[in-house]
Formats: sequence, structure tokens, C-alpha cells
Amino acid sequence: MLLLAGCGRVWNDPYPASESGKNILYSSFSERPKHLDPAQSYTSDEYDFISQVYEPPLQYHYLKRPYTLIPATAVAIPKPRFFSGAGSELPADAKDVAYSVYEIHIKPGIFYQPHPAFAKDSAGRSLYLDLKPEDVGDKHTLADFAESGSRELVASDYVYQIKRLAHPRIHSPILGHMSNYIVGLKEYAALIEKEDKALQAAQPGTTPQVWTSLSRHEIAGVEVVDRYTYRINVRGKYPQFIYWLAMPFFAPVPPEADRFYAQPGMAEKNFNLDWFPVGTGPYMLTENNPNARMELTRNPNFRGEPYPSAGEPGDAAAGLLADAGKRAPFIDRIVFTREKESIPYWNKFMQGYYDQSGISNDNFDSAVRVGIEGDAALSPEMASRGIQLKTSVATSVYYLSFNWLDPVVGGQGDATQQERARKLRQAISIAIDNEEFISIFANGRGVPGQGPIPPGIFGYREGSESYNPVVYEKTAGAWHRRSIAQAKKLIAEAGYPNGRDARTGAPLVLYLDTTGGGPGGKARLDWYRKQFQKIDVQLEFRTSDWNRFQEKIRKGNTQMFFLGWNADYPDPENFMFLLDGPQGAVKHGGENKANYSNPEYDRLFAQMKNMENGPARQLIIDRMVAVLRQDAPWVWGYYPKDYSLYHAWLYNVKPNQMARNGLKFYRLDPALREAKRAEWNRPVVWPLLLIVALLILGTLPALRSWRARELARA
Repeated sequence: MLLLAGCGRVWNDPYPASESGKNILYSSFSERPKHLDPAQSYTSDEYDFISQVYEPPLQYHYLKRPYTLIPATAVAIPKPRFFSGAGSELPADAKDVAYSVYEIHIKPGIFYQPHPAFAKDSAGRSLYLDLKPEDVGDKHTLADFAESGSRELVASDYVYQIKRLAHPRIHSPILGHMSNYIVGLKEYAALIEKEDKALQAAQPGTTPQVWTSLSRHEIAGVEVVDRYTYRINVRGKYPQFIYWLAMPFFAPVPPEADRFYAQPGMAEKNFNLDWFPVGTGPYMLTENNPNARMELTRNPNFRGEPYPSAGEPGDAAAGLLADAGKRAPFIDRIVFTREKESIPYWNKFMQGYYDQSGISNDNFDSAVRVGIEGDAALSPEMASRGIQLKTSVATSVYYLSFNWLDPVVGGQGDATQQERARKLRQAISIAIDNEEFISIFANGRGVPGQGPIPPGIFGYREGSESYNPVVYEKTAGAWHRRSIAQAKKLIAEAGYPNGRDARTGAPLVLYLDTTGGGPGGKARLDWYRKQFQKIDVQLEFRTSDWNRFQEKIRKGNTQMFFLGWNADYPDPENFMFLLDGPQGAVKHGGENKANYSNPEYDRLFAQMKNMENGPARQLIIDRMVAVLRQDAPWVWGYYPKDYSLYHAWLYNVKPNQMARNGLKFYRLDPALREAKRAEWNRPVVWPLLLIVALLILGTLPALRSWRARELARA
């Protein structure tokens, strides 16, 4: 025990002694990533890994808000050129555009991470692209291949990745959407699917290689112009396409990687892009054990990227510009450990073994103090440790949706029936106290919803203009939720005085479809039942599993249900389309799950969706939001607010809701971390000393007896 106390290392350190004092970021993950292939990945937990490895042509500025696109591997943000059906170029303000052309120029001198797929012998022949199963038998990680290589990033790698979106065995989640825009992609997907079936039929029992078909055929609207330039033709005007160029779906994948992983014996060893991505980014994945640990290591071939020299007002004062102009990445390795339980995860953060942490509901009260005005501050314990709190409103919205096809709460029937249903929806919107919900079930981590667009997205109105006058009213200079008396008046005007049908006397019973809500779900549902009881409406729940729930929504067999939406890109179109009539779920298979339809709204959406941000677009959005507030197809729930904690030795942290590639800008002070770990994890040795002393004392009577016997014998 005394030997351990003098060794100078804390006893409970979960990391190897060899990592002590190293420039390593320690983080965690809870859900094992399913896809690391950028053509398939579409979840935030997967993006935490692949966004450090892959580089789309564009990215978001790390510090600026509203979110601003800047080049990543591209030389500049591409400006679309517009053409008529006859092929003549049109001015930027043209309305009847047949297709838009995006020409992307990438920077020369960008190289891929070291990888066996690029390894060559002295004669320039590939070392590992013609392997046999026995050549792979003793390989378990990429490091087991003795040689690796690299090559320069070229435009054709981006074109190859767009082709990969169309392959039937890759199952890209954006193929359907992109097929509506990228010229020739739908036809190319049909051609590749037909060829893949033919190849499988000709070689039964085998799996045709993906890269062969993709390399043999071309997409009509996607072409390589030269070594560093490629061109994409998009149908009509679709200004939001530029945002897709910042997503991993449009990151480059070298054909050599597909060819390398397609060889016999590779799949059995999990050698594929889902396990071992190949990119040009600042880090490369060097360990993938999704049940325990994932590790990113600095890419030795990364060219370096200057830390931003400008940001929002206040960033300089917050120390976020101290590293302006310095070359990133600043951290050598990033170790992610899987944590399934919140308590051990939280304890390790408090001991200094994780550099950053979210805040669970169980730990919120011990970490954060929320003031009367809703301002959040660290608890004294957190502040005494130098921990930093960062908050940001997510580009997301949670809502309760009415099914527009339902005869009671929807928008069906004649003008009188529609008005009755509208007043019923408005009454429910007033009765459901989202401020109370946020306080009880989200620890105050949310902003009450006023419409479909969350803060931080163009079109959202700040201050007094942000409030929904259907649900709130201004009294004594402040906005307040309208009274239950007003809600009851609306429900009586809807034909349900005291919650009963004025014609039949039957009580009004409404049905909410739900998946149960997981832990705490019953408490939330009970709370919602009480909200409806305030206006004398009976609420019944119809619970089913997720797949059945989704099927009900697709077929329109619902009355009310909960859903949410996370932005794909920071544009109001990405939220307003959720209520566009031509994108109704039942009739058109679209994302308008409410099946909402209003001719004025649909007309304004068609006008607004392709406009550039500016005063004219804002005016149209204002009118669209006003229409939605009156119709109330959703109960505007809340915009979630993210709370994160960071230790004092971690610098340059600013949450970015649209991008996950910011780890390259994090900087550590490993010496401060070691000192704090030692301070916070000092071993408490006195109980052990006491036990040893008691043991010694306990042996004294026996020693005396033994000594007495020995003397007696003598």
C-alpha cells in the first residue's frame, strides 16, 4: 500500500500509464455506429466519427452564426449557372429554369491518409488489390498490412462517390431525394440495379463488386471537367443543393478503397468502409471496437487548416480567437470509450477522465442552477473546478401533430366544419403548457415553439415578433400564454361546450398515437392527459412499436401524434416543407406527416423555397408562418436547448449544430489535466492504515501466547 502511495500515479486512472501527459482528447459514445460509409451514414453519432475523416467540398464556418458555408477542399463556394431547356444560359433572376450547373474546383495538393489500398511496389504496381482469401487470413486490422500508401485527391473521386449513392447494395438514404434533382441519377440508378442483378444471375453464389459497375458507366448530369474540377447539373433552381455539398454524402471516396474492400475474405474480417473509412480529413480511424472503444489518430498527410480569425461578437472575449491563424488539428489522438450507463460516465467526467460531457436529467440539478429568468449557470461545485458550461439552441423542433385527414381535428369538410376543427386545434394549442413541459421534463432545456422555424435559421423572428398571437397575448408589456377560459371559449365555439358535443351530448374523446416514450414515458403521457382535462377533453393513448407507429402515419390512421425534425441544412425550406401540401405523407409519400394542405401556404412555399435569403423572402415567410399559426396543424412544442460541460484544460469549444467536424480546432493543456486529475483523485489511505493497524493489534495476543509457550518449553 505504501509503495503504491509513493508511485505518483492516481490509482483509479482508467487509461494506460503510457498515455499520461499525452496530447489525447478523451470522450465517449453510447450508441455503436452502424455505418461509417459516407454514402449510408445519416445519424449524428456516426457523424461524430466520419466528419473527422472525410472532407466534402464545403463546410460550415466554425464560429460564425448564422451558419455560414465556406470552402473545405473546394477553392470557392460554387455559384450556379442557369440554363433553359434549349441550353441557352439565363440570368440569375430567371424564373423558368430547366437546370442549374454547379462547377466545383478543388484545391490541388490534398492527399489521402495512409492506407493499404494505395500501396505500390517499386514498379508502381498495386500491392493489395489482387489478394486471395489466404492473403487476408492473418489480417485483423489495417495495421497488419505491412505497406501503405497515399495519392492526391482528384475530382473523379467526388464523382465516384455520387455514383455510389445510386448503387442498390449501398442503400443510400438520400438516393430518392437526390434523384429528383441531379440530372441522370435516377436513370443511372436503374441501369446499375439492372446490371447488378444480371451479374448476380450470371455468377450465382457470388457478390459482384460494387466498383466494377460504377467505373463502367457515367451519370448524364455529373462529369469530370479536369483533374481538379467536376460539374453537377441540377434540375430547375434548387439553391439548397449547396448545403448538401457540405454533408458527408458528397465527400470523396477513392475507387481503390471499394476495390480493396471488395476482395475475397475482406468482409469476414469487417474490412469495409463501414468499419474503416478512407479520407483526406485531419484524422483517421485507427481503432474500431464499437462495443468498447473507437480511436482517431492525426492524419500525417493532412495539409493543415488555419484556425478561424473571425467569429461572432463576444468570441474574442471568450478566448475563442486566441489561436487565430494557427494550423489545426491541435490534438494528436481522440479516444472514444463506450459508456452505456450515465452514472459511471458522469463520475469519470467529474474525476477528469473525460474532457467533456453532456448533462443527463439525473445530474442536471447538481451541475446547473437555473435562475428565475431562465438563465442557466454552473453550480458552485462545477464552478470551483473551472468547468465551462456551453449552451446552444438546436436546429430542431419537437411538436404534436394533428392529422389533417381526420374528420374531427383535421381540415376536412365544408367551411363550417373546417372552422370548428380550427378552433378545436387552437384551444388545444393554448391548453398544452409547453413552458411547464420544458420545466418538468427537459430541466428547462428548451425554447417554447412559436412556429416551424427554430432560432438560428433564417426566417425566425426574434423578440416580440417571435410570439404566436393565437396562443399568446401581450399584457402589461409582456407576452403570456392565453388563459384556459379563452381556450374553453374556443372549444365551445367549435361545438364542444364543457367538452361535450353540442348536438349529441357525447363527451369529446381524442386519440394520441405514441410509441410509449421510453423511461419516464408514462409520466409525460399523464401530464398530457391533464392538459386536455383543463378544457374538459378526454385523451386516450394508442401505443404501438416504432414500425407500427410509422405505418399508421404513412397510411393516415392517426388523429394526433408526436414527432420532431432535425435540420439537414440551415435553410427555412428544410422546415417549411414539412407542411407543404404536395409533400403530404398519405397522398404523396412525402415528409408532411400531418398531411396539412392550404392553397395559400402551398403557393407561397413554391415561391419561397428557391429564393435567396433577404427581405423579400422574409416577408413571404412571415405570411406563411401567420397562416400556420391560424390553422394550427401542429401544437408548436419546443426547440431543444443543448447543454454541455467542458473542463478548464480544453479550449476553443463552441457548439455547432450544423457541423460535426470541429474537433480539429479543439486544443488541450495536458499538464493542467494531469495536475487536476491528481488533485481530484487523491487516494484516501487512512482507512487502509487503520485496517493494517487493527490487524497488527489483533495479532498481539496471539504473539504473546506463542511467546509464553516458547518460554515455558525452555
